[in-house]
Amino acid sequence: MIRIYGMPGCPYCDYVHEQIAGREDEFEYINIGESIVNMSAFTRLRDASPVFDRMKAIGDVGIPAFVFDDGRISIDPADAGLIEYGAENACSIETHKSGRKGC
Repeated sequence: MIRIYGMPGCPYCDYVHEQIAGREDEFEYINIGESIVNMSAFTRLRDASPVFDRMKAIGDVGIPAFVFDDGRISIDPADAGLIEYGAENACSIETHKSGRKGC
């Protein structure tokens, strides 16, 4: 199972969250804004992993973040088999919600 740290209102997180709907056997979405426990877990992960160094350097949060069963951490949705918001083959959340196939 892939754990995804994200937060509503983040367009990148919302786009990923839409892609994993109904796939709870593959992904666990952890809303870091939902509780201090979730935020603390993400903060510890972010502070300890060099994966986030560039994000911290540019003042970015580093979400969505993906944690794999083997402990590997990524901030690239493609590593989890998902499409990044704004990618060439991405569609908008609105288009997806309206039923466009392939989103």
